[in-house]
Amino acid sequence: MRSPVPVRRVALLATAAVAALVTLADAAAVPRRDVIIRGTVRDGASRPIDAVHVAIREVNLETSTDGAGQYRLRVPGGRGRQLTLAARRIGFAASSTPLRLDADTVIADFTLRAQTLTLDAVAVTGTSAQAAKLAAAPAVQRQPMRATEVALRRAAPRSDDQAPNTEEYARIDENGFADVRQSPRSTFSIDVDRASYGNVRRFVTTERRLPPADAVRIEELINYFPYAYAEPRGDDPVAVHTEVTRAPWNANHLLARVALQTRRVPLAALPPNNLVFLLDVSGSMLPANKLPLVKQSMRLLVNELRPVDRVAIVVYAGAAGLVLPSTPASDKERILDAIERLEAGGSTAGGAGIRLAYEVARANHIPEGNNRVILATDGDFNVGTSSTAELVRVVETQREHGTFLTVLGVGMGNLKDGRLEQLADRGNGNYAYVDDLMEARKTLVHELGATLVTVAKDVKLQVEFNPRAVRAYRLIGYENRLLRDEDFDDDRKDAGEMGAGHSVTALYELVPVGAPTADAGRRATPLRYQEPRRDAGAARSDELLFVSLRYKPPTSDTSRLLRQAVTARPGRASADLTFAAAVAGYGMLLRRSPHAGSMTFDAVRELAQSSLGDDPEGYRRGFVRLVEETMRLEREVVRR
Repeated sequence: MRSPVPVRRVALLATAAVAALVTLADAAAVPRRDVIIRGTVRDGASRPIDAVHVAIREVNLETSTDGAGQYRLRVPGGRGRQLTLAARRIGFAASSTPLRLDADTVIADFTLRAQTLTLDAVAVTGTSAQAAKLAAAPAVQRQPMRATEVALRRAAPRSDDQAPNTEEYARIDENGFADVRQSPRSTFSIDVDRASYGNVRRFVTTERRLPPADAVRIEELINYFPYAYAEPRGDDPVAVHTEVTRAPWNANHLLARVALQTRRVPLAALPPNNLVFLLDVSGSMLPANKLPLVKQSMRLLVNELRPVDRVAIVVYAGAAGLVLPSTPASDKERILDAIERLEAGGSTAGGAGIRLAYEVARANHIPEGNNRVILATDGDFNVGTSSTAELVRVVETQREHGTFLTVLGVGMGNLKDGRLEQLADRGNGNYAYVDDLMEARKTLVHELGATLVTVAKDVKLQVEFNPRAVRAYRLIGYENRLLRDEDFDDDRKDAGEMGAGHSVTALYELVPVGAPTADAGRRATPLRYQEPRRDAGAARSDELLFVSLRYKPPTSDTSRLLRQAVTARPGRASADLTFAAAVAGYGMLLRRSPHAGSMTFDAVRELAQSSLGDDPEGYRRGFVRLVEETMRLEREVVRR
């Protein structure tokens, strides 16, 4: 029989219990305060690193570092909690640290060490020799065994001949100077794609090598950056802006800017979205900078959607399948869960996936809404319909039904850049290359309206030059967007699309009449049977050029025309034009262009640094760092 508990002890226990209850009640009555976690991420040389993914798994919070390597997270009611903060970026060893949130602001800096990492997707079937080889290899991480197993292995650095690169880029024949007397007009389709910039950045900062020349599309480098162009004031959704200054790489030449800006539309005012995520889950998508990055990117987009929006998910590997039927975005948990469950493995039946995605989009078509397929892939299709021409025909047919296409390219080693660009162009859409979470945030959060909602389609520009003022001209970039002059007035001719808030910048290098030059605008052999055309407009000696723009409203097949003359008086360049010129010079240097003149990487950096302007997201500062990284690579090449 137990001894009775002394009365005094019972009283003490009761008092302690009451005190504990009072403490709990007080804690419940006074909510925990939010905590700000901020810091800077640097590399081993103390240089800030942008686009680092910083996350707290326990509370499902994540962000990315800006151009200065800085990040900021707010933890709701976090005061007093202990959490783990993790930082990672492709090309660096990941790092994590436990944090005790015992203050309103907690500082947590990281130093990430560069890491050479080769990611291999190895398909293993049964007990083949490949399986035996994989079993003998020191695997860092293994995926669950299935009929087809795909393993992610960390290997020692391999030479180029051991790791064949199958990336593909469409050939670019750089535009040369055209004689105004022979070719007075320049006609092209606008381009809002930005993929080339992210891809170039990946080559320089992650792979530590210069990109191949055909990977550098100068117009996409220029159009990657936002500019302070005024929005349209009238009924037209597009405004035209022009500016002329001296070319920084040749003092005898002029640089003319023709820029377009569409109206920015608040997210709440956008039409409802009928989106189909078409996600490549084949074996080649296993590395961290492919399917895992795609899943993170899609989560960012889902969190931006409204209850009126809908999402379906189609995936393809050896075959295509519907993972999630069209679901209201208000059911975010269901959509995010479907994304989280995706795994990579198998071959790539891209053609079947594209067809199924369009079928799903058509079945859930919103008549006055934005109907769009978002394709995320490395473009390495190898099963079924796989030729670029066949795939292009598929998307061309579907665009006529009012479903447009956005393409997100990912990964390295087997990126089919030329194919993905063509699919986006022919699908009335846009193409972006996502190399990290910061780029995904830029494309799918900051530029959501421009990425998803088309406000003007089949947008074409035609520029006519005054032969009394201009001897020769050269369009910088847009080589794969050139049109015949007669295509400008032909509404059957497909051209580029512009989204809400999109801007497009085109630069022309001009040789003024009387300018001393030895290499630009050489006269063509005179015609034998007819005189070169002399337009009546040449009599206007105060005009330098004349801009014509055609566009169609998204639901119309009839174009509208805008026109604007540009005077021949060059002025001091704005910050936007100076920065665009710096980016153009950078692209010409990467392409080893014969038209780069006196431009150097030092001059590019100086121009860009002098024209940073208002740069809230750090994109321009990021370009300056990219130029500096490129200069370091150039020096390394010289030392070798």
